[in-house]
Amino acid sequence: MTLLRGWFAIPLWKRVLAALALGLLLGAFWPQAAPYVQFLGDLFVRAIRMLVVPIVLVTIAAGITTLGDPKRIGGIGGRTVALFAFTTAIAVSVGMAVASLIRPGEGAPLGTATAHAIGDPPTPYEQLIGIIPVNIFDALARGDMLAIIFVAILLGIGTLLAGEAGKPFADLLQAATAVLLKIVGLVMEATPFGVFALIANAVAANGAAVFVNVGWLALAVVLGSAIQILLVHSLILRFLARVPVRHFFRGIIDALAVAFSTASSSATLPVAMRVAEKNLGIGRPIYSTVLPLGASIGKDGTAMYVGLLSLFSLQALGVPMTPVVYGLVLLTGALAAFGTAPVPSASLFMLAAVLSSVGVPPEQTALVVGFVLPFDRLLDMTRTVPSASANLTVATTVARWEGELDDTILKAPNDD
Repeated sequence: MTLLRGWFAIPLWKRVLAALALGLLLGAFWPQAAPYVQFLGDLFVRAIRMLVVPIVLVTIAAGITTLGDPKRIGGIGGRTVALFAFTTAIAVSVGMAVASLIRPGEGAPLGTATAHAIGDPPTPYEQLIGIIPVNIFDALARGDMLAIIFVAILLGIGTLLAGEAGKPFADLLQAATAVLLKIVGLVMEATPFGVFALIANAVAANGAAVFVNVGWLALAVVLGSAIQILLVHSLILRFLARVPVRHFFRGIIDALAVAFSTASSSATLPVAMRVAEKNLGIGRPIYSTVLPLGASIGKDGTAMYVGLLSLFSLQALGVPMTPVVYGLVLLTGALAAFGTAPVPSASLFMLAAVLSSVGVPPEQTALVVGFVLPFDRLLDMTRTVPSASANLTVATTVARWEGELDDTILKAPNDD
């Protein structure tokens, strides 16, 4: 019991970082053992994913009911979408700038890659029409986030408009939210074990090849992610949200660790909601609406990578770079990032939508995907971190604008 109490006395983020380091060591020096602990990572990811759909559905609806005035919904939603659009466009620009500086695609041996079938990217019409589900339960079963968000918004607005008759249901939504967040807290205690197994298997599967074969691309991803977090997000926090940047990043370290280990914005959502309330002091009406929306459209890491990988591809294929090409990559990259599913490696398969706009045929895009895909897991883990950071940055900024940010919690020492 003393050992167990000592374990829980250590702040969770320290346990996660220690587990991450142990996983790196195991994967690098004893890769044969990594498959034996893989089940821990699989169980952890399944537990997180189990919570995503009910949390999105319940917390968005519950958050809307706490707004009281239906007019606030439009204000919060408009500001949130506008801020995410801004950070996404900046992220694409960052990726393109880093690729132009490092030029990781020059001389890339695409001829040795095996083409990987990527299928046709969804059209804007298909993405738009899919927001409204034909069958709510089918959308829930498939985890269709945009459709679930649409249903949750309708549910919340309907509850508000029902007035007194809707209050019992509003109370039920609040109670369900509280229960789900407690379950998240329980699952979070398993984070060190899940991170240990996920990192060990990722390193064992790729070894040092990710740094040798696509080393320049890996460097560009790390640099682009760092610029987006440490420069873009920090400036937004400092001048728009008016919060201490150091306190913010100290408070979200658990969410960033889970984002890195799972490579999924969707899987990070439950943890992000927990740190938003407990460490950042964001009011429930804000984090329960902004964060689930951000898990679907707040893709700074994806946007940065789409811009970066697009230029990597064009450099490798020898396509001349003109102002028109740069403009098309920026525009289509931002739109593609908005429509990317919040699951591992999804951004890789949105590449066709960007490259086709500048005349690259699908068979050449398939060669690029085939070249990068074997090494994409570690790259994906890295670029998910700025997406998680963007989500919490936007939530904090909107909370400041709406008067829903508790500075005493944000600035308090965080040992949780």
